[in-house]
Amino acid sequence: MPSLMECSINNVIKIFHQYSRQEAHTDRLNQNEFKELVQKELPNFLQKEGKENRNEAAIKEILEDLDTSGDKQLSFEEFAMLVAKLTEAAHEEMHKDGHRGHDHQHGKGFGESRGSCQSQGGQSQGGHSH
Repeated sequence: MPSLMECSINNVIKIFHQYSRQEAHTDRLNQNEFKELVQKELPNFLQKEGKENRNEAAIKEILEDLDTSGDKQLSFEEFAMLVAKLTEAAHEEMHKDGHRGHDHQHGKGFGESRGSCQSQGGQSQGGHSH
């Protein structure tokens, strides 16, 4: 049985391919595929960034920032940079209004208001401590 982290990694890959397979190139996200992915899979991130009213422009800007090859598409490697940046941003969000150091605690990250993520055994991952 895979660990929670292994499942999370597998889910990132599956989500990328769920959207990249919609149009011409199956291993790249074009602008339309990326827009749909962000709107459906990252709605709380856009709200936290105050970009829910500017979805089109914000999504285009994010794509351009990640598109290191300049081909107006995202390879999985370029998409992985978004996942890394979002993970870091979510971690920072969890540390807002909290103390750091040994035995620190995390608050809510992105998406906690819509329900919590499930781990093995169905336990919530929100509000954990180290």
